[in-house]
Amino acid sequence: MTGPTIRPMTPADAGAVLAIYQAGIDGGNASFEPAAPDWATFDAGRLPGHRLVAVDDAGRVLGWVAVSRVSARAVYAGVVEHSVYVDPAARGRGVGRALLDALVASTEAAGIWTIQSGVFPENTASLALHHAAGFRTVGVRERVARHAGQGNRWRDVVFLERRSPHVT
Repeated sequence: MTGPTIRPMTPADAGAVLAIYQAGIDGGNASFEPAAPDWATFDAGRLPGHRLVAVDDAGRVLGWVAVSRVSARAVYAGVVEHSVYVDPAARGRGVGRALLDALVASTEAAGIWTIQSGVFPENTASLALHHAAGFRTVGVRERVARHAGQGNRWRDVVFLERRSPHVT
C-alpha cells in the first residue's frame, strides 16, 4: 500500500464507518457514546461537505473524519467539532494525519475558521496526532461527564482547537 486515498464519504461506506466507530467506542477512550448510531442518525448529525474516508488500494475503508455544527447561531457558522476514527488494524500508518489534513483543506475552503474536538487524556495517540496536525490544547474540562461504558466514572476531556491562519 502506498498512502491512503482520501475521498468523500458515501452511504455505501456506512457499514465500514460505523464498524470503525464502534471499534473506537469499544476501546474505551474514544467517546462517551455507548454505541455507534445507525446510519440515519450519523448522517443527520454531520455536515455533508466535510465527511471523508481514507481507503487503501483495494478500496477498504481505513478511517473516517466528519464534522458537526457547534451551534445553530450564525456567529458560529465558522466553528465545527470534528471526530476522527481509524480502524485499529490501520493505526500508525498515517491514516489519521491524512484525514485531518484533508479535513483542514475542506473546511478552510468553506470558510470555516475553527475546528475543535474533545479527546480523553488517556488517548495519547490522538492527542499527539492532533498536536502534529496543528491543533492546540485549550484546556482540560475536568469531570465533564460520566462514562457509562467505563463503570459510570467521571472522565476528563482535553479540549483542542485548530484556528485557521487563512480564514479571517
